[in-house]
Amino acid sequence: MARLVYGMMQSLDGYVDDVDGKLVIPAPDDELFVHFTDHVRGVAGCLYGRRVYETMRYWDEDRPEHSDLEREYGVVWRARPKWVASRTLTSVGPNATLVDGDLEGFVGRLKHEVEGDIDVAGPELAGSLTELGLIDEYRLYLRPYVLGSGKPYFAGPRPPLRLVSVDRIGPEAVRLTYVPA
Repeated sequence: MARLVYGMMQSLDGYVDDVDGKLVIPAPDDELFVHFTDHVRGVAGCLYGRRVYETMRYWDEDRPEHSDLEREYGVVWRARPKWVASRTLTSVGPNATLVDGDLEGFVGRLKHEVEGDIDVAGPELAGSLTELGLIDEYRLYLRPYVLGSGKPYFAGPRPPLRLVSVDRIGPEAVRLTYVPA
């Protein structure tokens, strides 16, 4: 049975992007980048909201300007199945499935059919899944930036949580891991 793990990088004040929906936190350092590559390599798949999926489509192609670390991440990301929850998209790219109907039913089936962790990204999607009681773990990656406003990590209900671990990743990131209390 799969577990849904919602994790995103965020500013110290709890925002995943600015008010215009642009990622303004600088790219991760090499150690954090390797961490995310290893994380994606280990998941059974990725469940995204539309906006995050459209941002992540950047990795659909190798680009000449990519570093070796970026090329490796792209290869790993492309290999993972992706499920995209959207009411507006009519199609998705390679190795992706559009989820445009009953989110609760689809995710319930996914949790029973897939083994391992499913990475969840997108505050609005995570808010809907939290409301349905489907998120099994929350991973907050804090980096030393303050945005002041924007899209918060918790875009919906704030569930009661219990801290299960704190990990430093690289020279500037801290991962806080919580489970529903």
